[in-house]
Amino acid sequence: MLKKLLPLVVWVFSASYCYSDSITPYYGSTGNAAADAAMRWSMGNVLPEPPGLDINGVFYSYTPEKKAEDDMKVHIGNENAAGTGNIWKETDDWSGNPGGVEIRKVIGLPNVPRDLWGDGFIEVEGTGTVNNATVVYSYRVDPCYNPQFDPNCPNYVEPLPVIFEVNLDDLYDVTKDENVNLTEEETVLIEKNEKTKSEKEEEDKKKEEELKRKYRLEKAMSAVDASALFAENQRIEQMNNVMQIAVNSQYISATIPGGDYKESVILVDKKINDNKKALRNNLAQQLLHEELVGMQYSN
Repeated sequence: MLKKLLPLVVWVFSASYCYSDSITPYYGSTGNAAADAAMRWSMGNVLPEPPGLDINGVFYSYTPEKKAEDDMKVHIGNENAAGTGNIWKETDDWSGNPGGVEIRKVIGLPNVPRDLWGDGFIEVEGTGTVNNATVVYSYRVDPCYNPQFDPNCPNYVEPLPVIFEVNLDDLYDVTKDENVNLTEEETVLIEKNEKTKSEKEEEDKKKEEELKRKYRLEKAMSAVDASALFAENQRIEQMNNVMQIAVNSQYISATIPGGDYKESVILVDKKINDNKKALRNNLAQQLLHEELVGMQYSN
């Protein structure tokens, strides 16, 4: 008996592979791995490139072409790149059933890392063919797969400054150059400078060790300060909650009587007369304005 067809599940994912500023994992889906009637495919050509990618599901569909009396099984899956066997494999048994009916299935997976995914395949056992095959993988990308991607990632390590070391043996020493003739005074001066240089290097080394010690101490103190600040915020929040409960308990519910306030102004004749004084005032201002404008052109 033909297996019951599963309903098509539609995934809506972003088609972009680029990193965002957020460190929240983002999701996506591939194109059809079985395009152009491919019965086998390399996952390196199917999956995008970002590190931290794992696969959480597979959707596939196809239409078998066969006679009802023929035996036919279709195997779909992915090989295990890290060993023997398969990451997943699904078998559809069409024996004793006619072809021409499309099947659609969704396979859920527990976020399997991309490094374990070997070649994908569609294999036909028996008599028949597979037409219009579609195999799509849904994936998740965790930017914090590398903790150094962002300071907010778990297990992020604050990088230490790079300190370059100079090999003094590679430096040019004029006193050992057979082509240079030095006087006694010049030789004494060079030896004195070398002694001063050695003392300065020792002092610089001590300063460097002191800076590293202060840096480690500041990191430890910042962690302690953060814990103390968190505890203080918790204590303040608890005090505010207690005070708010005490204030709320002093209020009582009351209803303020009210109602509609009706209009009290009544127009007897329902007519408002024009303000003649206002009309005269406006006319006088208009005449004055025209007189001022006329004075500009008369000059």
